[in-house]
Amino acid sequence: MNGIIAVNKPQHFTSFDVVAVVRKKFGIKKVGHGGTLDPMATGVLPVFIGNAAKAIDLVYDKSKSYRAGFRLGLSSDTLDIWGNCTEQKDVAVSREELENVLGGFMGDIEQIPPMYSALKVNGQKLCDLARKGIETERKPRKIMITRIELIEFDGRDGIIEVDCSAGTYIRSLVDDIGKALGESAVMTSLVRTKSCGFTLSQCVTVEDIKTKPVDELVLWSVDNVLSGYFPIVLDDTQKRLYLNGARLDASRLKGTNVSKTGIPIGEYLTIYEDNSPFLLGVGKINEQGELVSVKHFEH
Repeated sequence: MNGIIAVNKPQHFTSFDVVAVVRKKFGIKKVGHGGTLDPMATGVLPVFIGNAAKAIDLVYDKSKSYRAGFRLGLSSDTLDIWGNCTEQKDVAVSREELENVLGGFMGDIEQIPPMYSALKVNGQKLCDLARKGIETERKPRKIMITRIELIEFDGRDGIIEVDCSAGTYIRSLVDDIGKALGESAVMTSLVRTKSCGFTLSQCVTVEDIKTKPVDELVLWSVDNVLSGYFPIVLDDTQKRLYLNGARLDASRLKGTNVSKTGIPIGEYLTIYEDNSPFLLGVGKINEQGELVSVKHFEH
């Protein structure tokens, strides 16, 4: 069985816990997920089953969306409400002041990953070092914020919605927003509302996976996370050659003259068999004008 199941991860579950539930339900070992969520966070966790797991690093839409609660005047070692409190004070911030600061986080910015994260430095997870009381230097990373909107704010507690690039740490974003205001701030809740193109409305619960029959659980085709790439169609002969690892002259592909489409060299393409809905694989055009395989997707 191959496909993607979008899960609304519950609080207190790790992403691996969800993967374990899916493995047990479907009886398949080859299962992965499309982006770690902290145990205290909830929301969209796409789980890739069987051959669909090959697509995790090929997903077209890598952007994420979140709804995050925050509190001003409070700081912790983990940058969220569940850590050890390191500062607590009264604040006096207006909605207008906060919205003006939020505008400064739009676009391409740099962010320093938090110590309490699964990111590895010199082969060690930062969170493992943090638990030992060790703080190490982290290099700033470029991220992109395409939307940041203040939903609620009462002068201390509030909620923001954020659309961002993969690799964005919302806890760090909240901490940076506080610093820009001249205050401390922690994240108090986090819901991922979109990942790999899937939204909360498309998700099932862990309880659904545990209790419902397999044929009642929605499995999305891997095409759903690759649909932004240019599609290529192969005839029977080209299909046989492609699956055997041959490099095909891109200008002779059936149904389209790839050499005139303006597809950049090295850009991913989805590959289909003529008159069939099944995805054969993902490939790209090399500098010699040949279609070469990146991954096959057996069905």
